[in-house]
Formats: sequence, structure tokens, C-alpha cells
Amino acid sequence: MENRLINEESPYLKQHANNPVNWYPWSNEAFEIAKKENKLIFVSIGYSSCHWCHVMQKESFEDEECAKVLNENFISIKVDKEERPDIDKHFQEIYRTMNKKPGGWPLSIFITPNKEPIYSATYIPPISNYGLMGFKELLNLLAKNWRENPQALIKKAQEIIQEMKPKTKIEATKITPQLEEIVSKQIKQLYDKSYGGFGKAPKFPQASTLMLIINLYRLNKDEELKDILIHTLDMMSLGGIYDIVDGGFCRYSTDEIWLVPHFEKMTYDNALMIEVYVEAYRLTNIKKYKDIAIEIAEFMLNNMNENMLFFSSSDADSNGVEGGYFIYDYDEVKEAFEKENIDNSMLYNLSITKNGNFDGKSIARFTDNKIRDLEETKKAINILKKIRKSREYPSIDNKIITSWNSMMISSLYKLSQIEPNYLDIANDALDALKSKMVNGVDIFHSALIDTKPKIEGFLEDYAYYIEALLAKYHITLDETLLIEATNITNEAIKRFYLNGRWKVGNGEFKDFLDDYDISYPSPLSIMVKNLLTLRSLVENIYEKFAFMTLQVESYDLMRQPISRPTLTNQAIRYLRDDNIIKSDINILQKISKKYINYPYTLFKPTTSNSIEICNNKACFARFNSIDEFYNMSF
Repeated sequence: MENRLINEESPYLKQHANNPVNWYPWSNEAFEIAKKENKLIFVSIGYSSCHWCHVMQKESFEDEECAKVLNENFISIKVDKEERPDIDKHFQEIYRTMNKKPGGWPLSIFITPNKEPIYSATYIPPISNYGLMGFKELLNLLAKNWRENPQALIKKAQEIIQEMKPKTKIEATKITPQLEEIVSKQIKQLYDKSYGGFGKAPKFPQASTLMLIINLYRLNKDEELKDILIHTLDMMSLGGIYDIVDGGFCRYSTDEIWLVPHFEKMTYDNALMIEVYVEAYRLTNIKKYKDIAIEIAEFMLNNMNENMLFFSSSDADSNGVEGGYFIYDYDEVKEAFEKENIDNSMLYNLSITKNGNFDGKSIARFTDNKIRDLEETKKAINILKKIRKSREYPSIDNKIITSWNSMMISSLYKLSQIEPNYLDIANDALDALKSKMVNGVDIFHSALIDTKPKIEGFLEDYAYYIEALLAKYHITLDETLLIEATNITNEAIKRFYLNGRWKVGNGEFKDFLDDYDISYPSPLSIMVKNLLTLRSLVENIYEKFAFMTLQVESYDLMRQPISRPTLTNQAIRYLRDDNIIKSDINILQKISKKYINYPYTLFKPTTSNSIEICNNKACFARFNSIDEFYNMSF
């Protein structure tokens, strides 16, 4: 029997439209009924490609007994976190306050009809397990407490709300050049010397931290940081979290060696990792990094794209089996290799074994990166691709999200600097996104590929779209892009900025954004990046907003910069009096051609060994040494 979610557009909500649970979307109707019937509200937040969301659905939301308890005692609301990041942000903060640790998905929150939180969890097993109370037991306990002593629950909820309120104002801390030393030390402390990356399992690619390492190395030539970067990129590229067959990064690895991922692939991860591998290639000239950046881009274009718009994610599961599309049976691969006269040694080289490395089957993974470019390896990979083509591809959430598409477009512009064929692709993608999601200075957040957008844009949509415009400007030097970026930046300041802080959005939840990077760089940090760029290219007034933002975040920034690598990058840029656009030879070539008679001055500051190219308003490029400059030819 269908519930109210059948009328929603979100693929995630529609996944639950036939549950026996009487789901509501987030709506006034749900809260009005909760008040009228005096019921607690169960808010369940997730997204369509989330593996553990699927698990909880099968175990609990499709269970008739669970559904009966929910329907009799609660009003149940389902939220797509990709569609409503403002709601997700608010309740993740509630979870963090109640549990003193970060949350995740699925997020399970119980609130009063007045939206006061009384209990929070992530995944909840159907029966007591993992040190957690079982879902049915929890439902009965909460329902009983609400019937017998609601005031006790309300009092607890109000205490939580009080705890969430801003504490005594922390005075701004001076941001000093010591920031580079502090964050470099923290990176080295967290670095996994055995397998690369940072911290223990589960391990995420942490693109923001890798980009910070790249920029720190460019500034300081710290060889230890360069080694950390190369080791991490090499270990991930062996395969597992990185799909060596189709290309593309999975969201995270469940183990420390990057072998077993949760197999969902997110647009934002892949966009950010294109940039990382492009910049790593430019830094090291290691061909493999360029190849991987191209493989990721091709995966996105071939599998996650329609009419130059990029879908939000692909699922971890296939036919209800986690990783079913991605993993291989030893005998099927051995037989396929023998038919094509591929030597049996290639089974070992690609980690295809009788015992397997994942539930008795095998995730393809290079035993050594050196075999990547062998012709025999390429033939073997093509055979693995053919095997996959006979399988059902994981479901794809064909939601178009402005911020994530903008990330992808920015990375395609980056890629075009080392592979020019991608410039036209980036231009087409930007045009398609603008046509669908942008109306003057009004930006929408998300829509299905074949529907008109309805959800008003959040700060992340404005920040990342501005970044994409500036990415194109860096390549083309088309000043009309600066006009558009300036107009939208002004609108973002008007809508979201307040005394150095930035709101998530302008809807029901106007929570201020955090400066730390979670799944992807904080939109607050991207706005600082945009503001510093516009300060250099357009008008000094934008420095005020960037400075005020850095000042508000300065206390945490100077103490724990590793948690906010994107903002740290921008603070370092600001500290170094970065009144420039750091760039590459492509920009300089175009500057020299386009502005040959423009009053540029080439100079070497007496305080350092750097070279800058400037006009009377802004500097457009800096090289860190004379050799670096003269090694580039116009």
C-alpha cells in the first residue's frame, strides 16, 4: 500500500513509498497532525545510495510489526538529506550535542510535536545489537514514556536545546604565519604511515586535506608532505575505494588499506578527486595521476551524466546485494581470461583469488601500481568491464544538485589545463547547469533531470556556482564572468551573511554553517575563497567579508586547522598577502596575448624570491622562485 511519499520527486523518498510505515514528507501537515493527536515525531534522514539506509529499511521499515508500532504511536517523517541539507544540518547538530560525536546516515531523531529533540541515533538495529537498543524496543519505550510522563521528556529536550545555544563569545585569535607549521604538524601526526590517508578505518579520501598538502608543499617545499601526498594517492589508486575497472571513487573504505569500500559513488567525491589528481600531476609530473583524473571524468560523463548535467549518486547495492555489480567470482574471471589468452598471472596481479577478498568474491585491485600501464593489464581490465556489462547497474539518483554539479564543472576546468579537450565539455556543463538551475541571481538547489527546480538554493549552491564561474574565468579571461560572479556574490552576501557568519539557507532552519570540512569543503570556506579572488580581480570591499569570516573562525582555525583544511588554505592565502590569482602558464599566455599593451609590471619583491605579474590593480600570478618562472615558456 502506498503512503504519502509516492507524490514526492526525491528518489530516496520514493524508495519508501511502499513501506507499511505511514510516512509523511517534511511538511506542516505532519506537525499539525502530531499536535492534534499528541504524538511524538520520528524523523528519519538519509539518501538514496546510502547502504545502511537500505539495511534499516529492510530490517525495520518494511517490517509489519515495526510499522504498526510507528503508525499507532508516532508521526513518521522521511527526509532526503541531499534535497534538504538545512534540515539535515540542524538534526546532525542535535545528534552531535546529544551524543558528543559526529552523526551520519541514516539519522534517526525523535522529537516532540514542537520539534524539541528527545532521542537521537544513526542506524538502529531491529533487535538489540551493536550495543544499541533494538528499534521495536526503543519505539515501545519512548511511546510509553510519552504517555506516562511527557513533561520529563520535554524537560530533557529543553536542556538539549539550551545546550545547543551559542556559548559565551570566544574572542577572536590572531591568525599568524605559524598556522602553516601547526597544520603541517597535525597532518604528519594523523598520517597513516603504513597505508596512507589520515586516521583509522573507516577512511575517506579527504580531498580537502590533500589539496592543502599540495599547496603547503608549493609554498614551503616540505618533502615529507610531498611523500605523504604521493603515498596516499598511490595506495588509494591500487583499487578498492577507487574502481580500477569503471573509474571513479567510492565514498569511503571500511578498512585501513582502502580495499573494501561502501560501493556508492557520489558526484562530489569524484569532482574533488579529479582536482586532487590534476594538481598532483602538475606538481609531480607522474603520468598515472593524469590518467586517473581522466578516468574519473570519463566515468562521470559516461555513467552519471545526461545532457551535460550530473546525477547526484549511484547506489552501493545491486539486486539487493552490496557491491554485487562490482565484485568478481574467481571462476568467471579465470574462464574469461583463458578465452582471451590472458595469462593466469593476471588473476594474481588483479587480486582475483579463489578465497576472494570480500565475502568470498574479489574486488579488483592492483597488487602493484607498476602493472597499471602494461598492455596485458589493459586487456584484462577490458574483460572485467565486459563481465560487468552483463549485470544490472546500481540504481542512480538522477537528482541534479547545483552545488555538486558546480564542483564537477570547476574540476573539468582544472582538467582542461592538462587535457584541453575537456574545456568544451566544461563549458557545455556550465551552460546546461545555468539553463536549468539559475535565473539571474536566483539559484535553485536541486531538481530531477526532467523536472523544473522548486527548492530555493542554499549557500552551498551559491558558493560553488560562483567558484565554477571563476574557474572558467581563469581559463578564458572573459570579463562577463566576473560581472556574473560579482552579482551572485552580492546576492549571497545579502541572503546568507551576518557579521562574519554564514547561514545554511533562508528557509525554516537558518543555522549558521560550520567552518570544518565534512563530506566536502564547507561552503563558508568556498565563499572566503571566492571573496579573496574577487578582491583581487574586482573590488577591495570583498576583503572585508573574507576577513570578518576568518576572524569569527580564528579561534578554532589556529587550534585545529586540520579539521578545516579548505579554510586553512584560504587563511594562508590571506596571510601571505595573496592579492593575486595563483595560476599556471595558460593564464599567463592569455594575459600576454590579450593585454600586450596593458600596463603590466613584472617584478621581484625584495622580501622574498617570488615573482609576480601585476597591473596597477591586482596581481594575476605568482611564482615561488625565479627558476619556476623561467622554466615556463610563453
